[in-house]
Amino acid sequence: MSPPPHLQFKLANEPDEFDQIHQLNHRTFTGEIPQHPGNPTGRLVDRFHAENTYAICLDGRQLVGMVALRGRRPFSLDGKLPDLDSHLPAGRRICEIRLLAVEQPYRHSHVFPGLVLKVMEHFIREGFNLAIISGTVRQSRLYRHLGFVPFGPLVGTGEAVFQPMQLSLENFLSRTKLPPPAPGKPPSAQ
Repeated sequence: MSPPPHLQFKLANEPDEFDQIHQLNHRTFTGEIPQHPGNPTGRLVDRFHAENTYAICLDGRQLVGMVALRGRRPFSLDGKLPDLDSHLPAGRRICEIRLLAVEQPYRHSHVFPGLVLKVMEHFIREGFNLAIISGTVRQSRLYRHLGFVPFGPLVGTGEAVFQPMQLSLENFLSRTKLPPPAPGKPPSAQ
């Protein structure tokens, strides 16, 4: 089943899209998941913003979901789990997927699967073969369903507790039933 035509999945590239990303980042990670203190601007610019690639979902011009991908170390998880490499398989090209946020009315819809597909297309195009995340423990079941495998101890504090998880390209492709990509080409979502 394809997403409704009013939803557009893309990589963020417009100033207004980035402003909306900072607003959604603030609402999600200072309010819903209290990982950061709030601020009066209602905007939270990620410390890795300049290096992030954001897959977004727009309903018209309104941002309704986002997820970020970054392939440069140190990852945010390096700061939470000092022995990160000891938990990961050797010989992999690793990226970190972060900042998954979907507006409440759009949860349990086409938005989350569309964001996952868009970020994974970019993941494959860039030659990564292992993704790591700090998945909120509130959504552990969802991440496992997608093929993420937990590793290491829980990180974070209070209401912002996360499980480090990893997803290999092979596991993603087997879970989604997508064909392996041709060299340099992302899988299609037929």
